[in-house]
Amino acid sequence: MMATALNRMFGGSRLALVAMTAALAGCGSINAQNKPVASPQTTAAVPAAAPKVAPPPETAVSREQQRIAEAYGGVYRKPALERHLNVIADRLAAASERPDLRYKVTLLNSPMINAFALPNGNLYVTRGLLAVANDSSEVAAVLAHEMAHVTLRHAIQRADEERKAVLLSRVAQDVLQDSQAGQVALAKGKLSLASFSRAQELEADRTGVQNVARAGYDPYGASRFLMSMGRQSDLRTVSLGQKPQQPGLDFTSTHPSTPERVQLAVAAARQIGAPGVGERDRDGYLAAIDGMVYGDDPSQGFARGRRFLHPRLGFAFMAPDGFTFDNSTDALLGVSPDGRALRMDAAKLSAGQSLENYVTENWIDGTEPGPIEKLDVNGMEAVTLLAKGREWTFRFAVVRMGQDAYRVIYAARELTPEIDDGFRASLTSFKRLTQEEINQARPLRLDVVSAKDGDTEETIAGRMAVSDRAAERFAVLNGLAPGEALVAGAKLKVIDE
Repeated sequence: MMATALNRMFGGSRLALVAMTAALAGCGSINAQNKPVASPQTTAAVPAAAPKVAPPPETAVSREQQRIAEAYGGVYRKPALERHLNVIADRLAAASERPDLRYKVTLLNSPMINAFALPNGNLYVTRGLLAVANDSSEVAAVLAHEMAHVTLRHAIQRADEERKAVLLSRVAQDVLQDSQAGQVALAKGKLSLASFSRAQELEADRTGVQNVARAGYDPYGASRFLMSMGRQSDLRTVSLGQKPQQPGLDFTSTHPSTPERVQLAVAAARQIGAPGVGERDRDGYLAAIDGMVYGDDPSQGFARGRRFLHPRLGFAFMAPDGFTFDNSTDALLGVSPDGRALRMDAAKLSAGQSLENYVTENWIDGTEPGPIEKLDVNGMEAVTLLAKGREWTFRFAVVRMGQDAYRVIYAARELTPEIDDGFRASLTSFKRLTQEEINQARPLRLDVVSAKDGDTEETIAGRMAVSDRAAERFAVLNGLAPGEALVAGAKLKVIDE
């Protein structure tokens, strides 16, 4: 989509720190961005007697942990929840085929839906993922999936396959002196790797379900969580003005489609027993996440409708009408249903560098830039210009705050005067936050409430601190079917300030 294209144009600077992690077993293996692919054949599980892999040096692990934390907004501290997660992990480890391995769960301060493991047994889950789960058995399924990547040695297997793919390409290109053959070999290698990784994901799903059941949890928790994750992904996609991915569009995806994974998880659970077996522990889990931050943390910047605030950096601005924000790790993105888009990030100016010089060096490749216009935006120096591409027209703007430059790129296929007026109004809304505004910035939180007689999705959703698709968000958040009747006394998650 257009927001993704804008994200690629200026990938070097960003509002949040981004670090690429290495040696992740199943990195991003539980995520909300699954792309449908053809179903691969899974591989057999590694037996319990598989040799141990020597863990990386402690200093390397510490650096890796620090980089992971930085990439996901830091570590989120909620002691009761951390204890709850590690109790689940200990229970799963004791019931696994490798009870000699021990795991530690770290909670990451990110609204993204993600979980992954390091080969040394460090497990990571985001609070965004925990917000989607509805009981301990669902979280157990996530942790068991990541543990399976460790016990099945998937990271090492994949590294071997990657080396083989690169070697084949180099042989064709360097030894045979055939660059085209080298590219073909590399393309085939990527397809093979994608299939290999999908097979690993399905193997980890199946192994995880079996381990969840041995630990006494409900084996159907995996399928429930996967369905909720898929619904959350679709809701996010629609909220950003995009269309859900259609099956079969990306054969290089490293993850199976959500329906495929749900089908496999249900089949694996049925081999264990009928629905109703095992422990769910919904009340214990909801008590552990009660009060957890939901969505963007104010320290990383957050949106309230069309207004984006970054209390730590001390600024705020309004998006044009109809925009929805997505505060990714790379940059702040915004899209509207009619195809307009924006991207905002930060950069450091060189000593004595003017904004005009900065813009001249950093406009969008493949466009024809117009004249640079100087502005005063609420007491701050700013410049803006229009840059026309073949299909899109961009308004590029930079606002100076001290030595920091905040860049905003607005884009439209057909830039009418009315659309450009909206872009300029958004730019001129950029302002410094007062100390009072910074002090009043509060994150959204998940609160657990009990349904009362007469409560419906609409009545409870109407009391939540969200305005966009509130009823749908409430249903997805609680794993409810659309229009499902609420039972008086049932505990439910709501979004509050």
